[in-house]
Amino acid sequence: MKKRIIYLGIIITILFLFLLGTYKLMNSRSFQLFGGLTAQVNTDEKVVALTFDDGPTNKVEDILPILEKYDAKATFFLIGNEIEKNPEAAQMIARAGHQIGNHTYSHNRMVLKSPSFINEEIEKTNKLIVKAGFNGEIDFRPPNGKKLLALPYYLNKQNIDTITWNLEPDSYYTNSSDKINYIKNNIKPGSIILLHPMYDQTGEELKTLEGILKTLSAEGYRFISVNELQNSE
Repeated sequence: MKKRIIYLGIIITILFLFLLGTYKLMNSRSFQLFGGLTAQVNTDEKVVALTFDDGPTNKVEDILPILEKYDAKATFFLIGNEIEKNPEAAQMIARAGHQIGNHTYSHNRMVLKSPSFINEEIEKTNKLIVKAGFNGEIDFRPPNGKKLLALPYYLNKQNIDTITWNLEPDSYYTNSSDKINYIKNNIKPGSIILLHPMYDQTGEELKTLEGILKTLSAEGYRFISVNELQNSE
């Protein structure tokens, strides 16, 4: 009986550690088992990458003039089915010279998905991005940053980079002032900033965007695309 209890305890411990490791791997912003992953870049230049997830929506018409005001280039990780709904918004992003990345077609979490599902989600969205007028390298960002084995393996085979982030003010604050202060206190050259302005109805995200641009510009930072940031290493 004593041995059975010990064995059971060992099995439970192993199972717990396995599940914990799987959870950490799925949510890691800086590590995956296959392929290239960029959460930030080591550089001495005062450059950072602003990235926007989701959409495109009609908010693009508000975002682009703010970026232009500060001569900033950004990276938009767009959802395929939203591009189909708002093709003009995606085209506006491409015409303005910003980078467009792939954020899947349906925004389903890409965990425990079949290879065929992953292929369809990514390839269908890539075609929509090209159709919108973007002809640069198409990077990929998994919804909610979640990935395990099949997704990184597929991306590695297709030579597609996974882009995450190291600064995410939306995850900690709701007020734009707090978000701006968070960025100011944690920014460093080579940072990748994640924002979610596409579905915001409060106006806080646009205030946050302009505040970040104004604050970091005053400190000598430039805003470039993820592709450009990777080349600055």
